[in-house]
Amino acid sequence: MKICVAQTKSEKGNIKSNIENHLGWIELAVAEKSDLIMFPELSLTGYEPELAKELATDQNDSRLDKFQKISDSNKITIGIGLPTKLDFGIFISIVIFEPNRKRKIYSKQKLHLDELPYFIQGNGQIILTVKNKKVAPAICYESLQSEHSEKANRLGAEIYLASVAKSNNGIEKAFTYYPKIAKKFSMPVLMSNSVGFCDNFFSVGQSAVWNNKGELLGKLERDKEGLLIFEIETQQVMIKEKTTANN
Repeated sequence: MKICVAQTKSEKGNIKSNIENHLGWIELAVAEKSDLIMFPELSLTGYEPELAKELATDQNDSRLDKFQKISDSNKITIGIGLPTKLDFGIFISIVIFEPNRKRKIYSKQKLHLDELPYFIQGNGQIILTVKNKKVAPAICYESLQSEHSEKANRLGAEIYLASVAKSNNGIEKAFTYYPKIAKKFSMPVLMSNSVGFCDNFFSVGQSAVWNNKGELLGKLERDKEGLLIFEIETQQVMIKEKTTANN
């Protein structure tokens, strides 16, 4: 089984352009026979809370159909960051495309204080099954709260997959905390971070993979797009970059 985390740079509010960038990285993940690819927090819009109400949509948006077709034809699960909406509010969500299945949404359950004016909290953890492995998605701030990983563990998670948009301060916390989760619950932890300017901070990449002993197996640079591909059985990590990527 191969899990891929993407490190991407989003164009602020430009869903069309960001979709095309995502498709390029997914194509590369497919070429490497990845079974799952996860993108950073709010990757299709950029992490831009003030634009979320304007840009929010749902999992049935026709612009997302390309992702479902790729998932179906290549048997790859795809997780993409997007603000989603219901009548009572906007969520920070991951839209999940699984081969020949109905699309799912996982919404961030624990919000940072500065997100509360723009978003509401999701309700309920989902567990994905990929190649008979149980994978728990997490979104940024909540992944640093102990109750989140504890609940994922109770639900049988074997892999913890964090989709984030983190500044330098946030990355320092992640590199201290994620190895502890991995070791405590004996499960690999993977982090997909963005690069470039977001809201009022710079997201500093360094997407990474820790094994179930909490050992860092690989990470990307702080300012370049790329993929980390983790092969569960061999514990090997591969780094892939597009020569045409905008850094």
